[in-house]
Amino acid sequence: MDTAAPLAPRPLYEEVAERLRQRIYNRELAPGDWVDELKIAEQLGISRTPLREALKVLAAEGLVTMKLRRGAYVTEVSERDLADVYHLLALLESDAVAVVAERASPDQVAALQALHTELEAAARPGQVNRERFFAINERFHMQVLAIADNRWRDQVVADLRKVMKLHRHNSLLKQGRIDESLAEHRAVMAAIAARDPQAARAQMQAHFDNGLEAAT
Repeated sequence: MDTAAPLAPRPLYEEVAERLRQRIYNRELAPGDWVDELKIAEQLGISRTPLREALKVLAAEGLVTMKLRRGAYVTEVSERDLADVYHLLALLESDAVAVVAERASPDQVAALQALHTELEAAARPGQVNRERFFAINERFHMQVLAIADNRWRDQVVADLRKVMKLHRHNSLLKQGRIDESLAEHRAVMAAIAARDPQAARAQMQAHFDNGLEAAT
């Protein structure tokens, strides 16, 4: 007989944090915007206590900035901040893809190739779907990390990517950036398929270098 205690429901503040996180990513709350606690609490039908706990979570992630006696503001990421985030992501994800090129099973490589095929479809000339392209792109990167299998690296990358998302639309709207990004993904996949860790590392580094240039 299973006597394990039932799983506890997700705390309300975590649900609120996720709602606010998506509003920030969708630009409903833009960088620099003041977070109106009274208005949001009323919209969500909650007290300000779970909202304030949610804001602490988002502050720890770097998505909001708490200002003394002024409340919370959606973080405005400077060019220096963005460069630092991309630098760390390039180091961590380049290392991860080198591990993938060396150790991934044929099934794991096939799964990455399937995601890349979806990415190609989302960028088909005349039918470009930017939001879908972004979503698949993130799945691809997360799959690389999952295959490389280092939970400490995953945790750091997850936090850095939350900050990077504050500027993701800027990079996508640059003329030709989607085509460039797709070509970079092809090069990464080719290096993985060739089982060439150093080439995979170099191609992922180039991918982030070009992404930073497009985002600034």
